[in-house]
Amino acid sequence: MRSLNNSLLKGLAACLLAIAVSFASSAQTTPKVTLLALSKTDHTLAIIDPASLKVIARVPVGQDPHEVIAAADGRTAYVSIYGGGSLHELDVIDLVNQKALPAIDTRPFLGPHGLTFVDGKLWFTAEGSKSVVRFDPVSGKFDWAMGTGQDRTHMLYVTPDARRIYTTNVSSGTVSILLDTLIRFGGPGGPGRLGGPPPNGAGAMPPPPPLHHDWIQIVIPVSRGSEGFDVSPNDRQLWAAASDDGSIAIIDLATEKLIQRIDAKAVGANRLKFTPDGKLVFVSSLRNGDLLVYDATLHRLVKKINIGHGAAGIQMNPDGSRAFIGCTADNYVAVIDLKKLEVTDRIDVGVGPDGLAWAARP
Repeated sequence: MRSLNNSLLKGLAACLLAIAVSFASSAQTTPKVTLLALSKTDHTLAIIDPASLKVIARVPVGQDPHEVIAAADGRTAYVSIYGGGSLHELDVIDLVNQKALPAIDTRPFLGPHGLTFVDGKLWFTAEGSKSVVRFDPVSGKFDWAMGTGQDRTHMLYVTPDARRIYTTNVSSGTVSILLDTLIRFGGPGGPGRLGGPPPNGAGAMPPPPPLHHDWIQIVIPVSRGSEGFDVSPNDRQLWAAASDDGSIAIIDLATEKLIQRIDAKAVGANRLKFTPDGKLVFVSSLRNGDLLVYDATLHRLVKKINIGHGAAGIQMNPDGSRAFIGCTADNYVAVIDLKKLEVTDRIDVGVGPDGLAWAARP
């Protein structure tokens, strides 16, 4: 009888353990929408439930993680392993199963940093190679690259049609606009010309030379140290913040000209981000604890929000309700109410938080 009771107790214990494991597993299931946050010191990617603001998983990444982006389907994330422009690794994270996948060796493109995912491709800056590169996850190959000739090609924005690329070149103090365009070469008029009438009016007009698909670069001088930037939601302006003199450069994207420079005194400026409605612009600084909030129309300071001792990455809730700021010096992500412009919460994501991104599965 005692043996039978022991067997029953063991069976019951095993059953309860299985239920507990099952419950724990389901409790850690990745939500369809998650906030991703990097810890540069702990070398981890935190996966956060934005509803509860709880970290549901931490996945190990490489030795110097800086930026993170999710694929369009929200199932995979990519992390740039930067090393001041010397390393050559992109880490790949399975967000559903919360585990690392085989990394991508980016050689010969060194120092991957800025990331975005557009048109089914991963785009990144290769600072050590002064380039912008495109990676195709399906073929596993780099299928396009273009050099900028600028120093510290750093942050990145690619338009949804993948025809225009914007990037800041920190040490050169410039913004590069890379344009996918068509150029007509050859013919009677010479390169880039459509040609004129036949000489002396003799003969029929020759057929026009073929169009040549090419990319061109427009370089716009701003201020040395320009790093964090964003494009307005209406695609009309690009704002870039400079860490050296604390200025904000505003570029008109229709004319591709610098139209204003704001003396924001945002020394140490690291990242800049528009709110989803395009009304406000947030600027973080690694050298002080004030988050600057600017009116995007009037180009004037609205508020300074003290969030700690220094901050980097900025992400906005797509619904315009909250902002998330990686407070690198304070080891937390600050949560800001976009209506009240006040800090409402803090998330512990590890030491030295920096890059942030959203991941959303259909």
